[in-house]
Amino acid sequence: MRRSLHALAGLSLGSALVITALPAAQAAPPPAGPAGYADVLDLHGVPANALPADVSDINVFADQGAWHAYALPKDPSTYGAFSGPMYIAQEYPWWLSKAFSRIRLRENGRDIDLAAAKKPVLTALPGLLRQSYDLPGLRLTLELRFGSDRSALVRAYLENTGTTARTLEVGWSGALLRPDTEPMRGAPSLRATGQGVAVDFAKVRKVWDYLTDGTERFEVVHAEPVRTTVTGDSYVTELARPRTVAPHRTTALTWTETYTFTAAERDRETPVVRDLLRRPEQAIARGDARWRGYVTAATRGVPADRRRAVVKSVETLITNWRGAAGMLKHDGVTPSITYKWFTGGLWAWDTWKQAVGTARFAPALAESQIRSMFDYQVRPDSPTRPQDAGMIPDCVFYNDPARGGGNWNERNSKPPLAAWAVWEVYRANGDTAFLKEMYPKLVAYHDWWYRDRDHDHDGLAEYGATVDPANDSTEERRQAAAWESGMDNAPRFDAALGTSVVDNRDANGRLVGYSLNQESVDLNSYLVAEKGYLAAIAARLGHRADAARYTAQARTLAATIRAKMYDPATGFFYDTDLTTGRRLVDRGRGIEGAVPLWAGVADDAEAARVRARLTDPAEFATKVPFPTVAKSSPYFAAQEYWRGPVWLDQAYFALAGLRRYGYGRDATAAADRLWRSADGLLGDGPIMENYDPLTGEPLNSTNFSWSAALLPGIA
Repeated sequence: MRRSLHALAGLSLGSALVITALPAAQAAPPPAGPAGYADVLDLHGVPANALPADVSDINVFADQGAWHAYALPKDPSTYGAFSGPMYIAQEYPWWLSKAFSRIRLRENGRDIDLAAAKKPVLTALPGLLRQSYDLPGLRLTLELRFGSDRSALVRAYLENTGTTARTLEVGWSGALLRPDTEPMRGAPSLRATGQGVAVDFAKVRKVWDYLTDGTERFEVVHAEPVRTTVTGDSYVTELARPRTVAPHRTTALTWTETYTFTAAERDRETPVVRDLLRRPEQAIARGDARWRGYVTAATRGVPADRRRAVVKSVETLITNWRGAAGMLKHDGVTPSITYKWFTGGLWAWDTWKQAVGTARFAPALAESQIRSMFDYQVRPDSPTRPQDAGMIPDCVFYNDPARGGGNWNERNSKPPLAAWAVWEVYRANGDTAFLKEMYPKLVAYHDWWYRDRDHDHDGLAEYGATVDPANDSTEERRQAAAWESGMDNAPRFDAALGTSVVDNRDANGRLVGYSLNQESVDLNSYLVAEKGYLAAIAARLGHRADAARYTAQARTLAATIRAKMYDPATGFFYDTDLTTGRRLVDRGRGIEGAVPLWAGVADDAEAARVRARLTDPAEFATKVPFPTVAKSSPYFAAQEYWRGPVWLDQAYFALAGLRRYGYGRDATAAADRLWRSADGLLGDGPIMENYDPLTGEPLNSTNFSWSAALLPGIA
């Protein structure tokens, strides 16, 4: 059953809606967006093709969990429209149009050319997109906000700045950007409606490119009476009657743009659309107040010169917010709307980190994100994998395998940071009921690691893989285990350096999973932290025995990590060989060796030695500090995913670790250098998946959620 953060009920959007036309005289557009935060992210761009590049070159805006998004026009050919929308075909982003709803103004039979406006203002503000055109005796302002998780609310304000009345004919036009390959070519098609225009979608099940069920619809509904004509892939909508505007008065036109996946969604959205069209000012006031709250909370305590970047992080997370749909039962945050493979699904450890950041300004959304992953926690009565009871899958998508999805992954889990996320949300909102709800689920997840991922039962867990049809060879199992670490291609997991997998069996000899033939220092440090957070949650809920047990376990595990994984000769923490216990020093130092500081595992002397590595320019103190592999390593590669680039989550852990052990000055200096050197971070460029540690060049996915989520913590 669909569960959203928004209460919806319903009729069909296609049914007749009785809309009272708005009066001609209207107030001017309301003040919009918290002052000082215009264009923190460059959202200008017009798509040339229906299919974006794998990493789109256009940043977009969405809100409230919508599955469609918009940009600002970049050139006069699309003035008067918001670029797009970009819509998500269940799991993949596509552009519906260059500019689907372009407003047209005519007076005395002549078009008014918006390109003739004096210095058009095309700007993004927190929570909305705005365009303003100053023309002779006339000002046109367009604003786009999201009124719900399925509908954008658009208003056009026509202000007569002259001394005589103006009578204007108003219309809208648009055309589809058709996919140019089969079977997607015929997917969208236009249809006139009594209140605007609709786009219907054919059923296409192209697993790696385009997924629709033939029930999707994009629909424009106008508050005022209109008539629409469709010609092939283009349409024209005209206001039924001209609009007369008295001198120094403003009139407003209102419409919604709704993207839904199913008829049931449209039924629920119909009264929402009706209310948006009848009472747009109320929706605008609610949305603007919500965004003022976001900005105020997110920037609290942040240095002034970094607040714009932190607001950019909020905008990134909110644009990546997807409402419950398909197999996603709760609202969640995807890694990036502008990278093809990150658009329609939710990942486990991304979610834990994103929830920590989102809790700072939207704790209800943070709670929903966590639930979105625990919806698919494996239960003991699972018909396919009961041995994995408690496990959280790596990632879940709009489609599971039974629905023909190819991206859903249960071959592995992801690093255990869920209790940290739950506790941080609780710290933000004090929701004890949420702690009570999550506690048994967190315990089951924690127990799974020791039941299925501790091969020799020595209390040190390993990353590994599940008993899954896709894990059908040693190499596939090793690859899945590397994915489980989150550091997919890090040198420490190279097969060429000896990494392989071993079988894990229960007391009855039944195969329950696979482990790498090494015990990983980051995994076990995360587990120390999780025990600490479980103890805190248990204590808050009054489970004193549990709290004492987890506290004792954390101390024991920390001591084991120090004894087995800290190398006195090099002053750093390493993974260890599962059979011999040998520290894998020869694979080079990786940023995972700093996680014991974040988790409080190291003693003071060990922390001092690790600090020396973290502040050494030949090691981790590169131009952008904290590469995933030390610069001194023979396997260091500045632009190869987890073999050198700087990931902001690992920078966050390293900085927090330094601060924990009293090295605040070092942390501040490193954070300052990171802010200055990561290209675009302080400007209007997108927040990136990672950065070149030597040059600061932005790398891989744009608008990356966990980078955005942890950015305020780096400030």
